[in-house]
Amino acid sequence: MPPHSDMPAEIIDEYNEARSIFAKSPRASAAMLRLAVQKLVKILGEKGENINQDIKALVEKGLPVQVQQALDFCRVVGNNAVHPGEINLNDSPEIAQNLFSMINFIVEDRISRPKQIENLYMSLPEGARKSIEKRDEKNT
Repeated sequence: MPPHSDMPAEIIDEYNEARSIFAKSPRASAAMLRLAVQKLVKILGEKGENINQDIKALVEKGLPVQVQQALDFCRVVGNNAVHPGEINLNDSPEIAQNLFSMINFIVEDRISRPKQIENLYMSLPEGARKSIEKRDEKNT
């Protein structure tokens, strides 16, 4: 699966490397995608040091449950690639393959949609935007 058109440059190399090695090693591919997710949570405003804690912080900030589940799917499958556990990615490569879809979904939801909405909003006449800003000002 190709990377989303809005995939951040900071993770595109890991994503493409994971694609290039997937057929030979779903485990190695999943490990690369876990690294991409770790970088992605940093792009989303967290520290990027502990994916689990970063997801928790994003949830506390209002992250939709679907995105949380997509991030946790990537985290758990990626962890099993690095530290084999209950999921055997060599026996179930389709699980690792779903990581590509989940990462693209996260990029779509957290990066593409906000960018699209901002572009539409900025296309409104300046007077209308100023009126909205005035409406939403906090009284100090």
